[in-house]
Amino acid sequence: MTAFADRKARWRAFYDGAPVMPFVFQIAYNPDPPPRPLPNPSLKRERLEWAWGQYERGLARAEWLADDFIPSLDSYTGTEIFAEAFGCPVHRTNDNMPFALPIITRAEQVDDLLIPDLHAPPLALLFEIADELRHRAGEGALMRLVDIQSPMDIAALIWDKNTFYTALIETPEAVQALAGKVRALITAFLDAWFARYGYDFIAHYPYYYMPGGMTLSEDEVGAVSSVMFDELFLPELVELSERYGGIGIHCCADSRHQWRGFARIPGLRMLNICQPPEVARDAYAFFAPRCGQFHWSVWDGPAWT
Repeated sequence: MTAFADRKARWRAFYDGAPVMPFVFQIAYNPDPPPRPLPNPSLKRERLEWAWGQYERGLARAEWLADDFIPSLDSYTGTEIFAEAFGCPVHRTNDNMPFALPIITRAEQVDDLLIPDLHAPPLALLFEIADELRHRAGEGALMRLVDIQSPMDIAALIWDKNTFYTALIETPEAVQALAGKVRALITAFLDAWFARYGYDFIAHYPYYYMPGGMTLSEDEVGAVSSVMFDELFLPELVELSERYGGIGIHCCADSRHQWRGFARIPGLRMLNICQPPEVARDAYAFFAPRCGQFHWSVWDGPAWT
């Protein structure tokens, strides 16, 4: 990966706010990719070969396309992996991504939920895939981080949403207890993942280089007030950012009312908001002094304009 040292240096300068590096460029050029197998346990071999093929295509593209893209090894997943580790059944089809089904409906069930270890099948499989990919590519190859939601978002997968939102008001201590168990599993997973594959990586979504820190999706914030965000969501985001030395956040919810909360997260390094163009433009203006940004659907026309 020494060939990508210059690209990594540009990313670091971008995160540091260097005046000479106000932008980085990734050209989304990947013509006619082979269909991606669904992230189902029965398709382990197919997933491995697809990920390896994508890595080789990325390396070949980097030889002639002088952007800031860095190829990575992709142990891709759906959103289900941590909820599944806690015992949630998973709905799988032949034509769409898997998703977890809830197992908690009442606050009193939280105490009985055990924190799984990293040998839980959905997590052990990810390490098996990542180990094989890294063995093929060598120690210098970057890993793409798996799909991680915030602890509160994963709690909202484990707890049936018909009662989860009322529990946020009526029994917030039970919701916090569940999110705390999820956070314990996530940090154990990330500690092992980073120790095994390195502390710099490519984010799960969208693809961007992180020279340390961690990344996650935070979507339930669109359905709660800013007061509830401050009480239940912000503390765990602060804790994760401080633990890993920075954080990148993807949010596809209507979250404008949480922007001031996001801005208070120490070590916020990258923000991706998937919203209509007028919202993304406002986000660029609001967060410009605070962090890097990587939004969608903002301007039309050639990229260089």
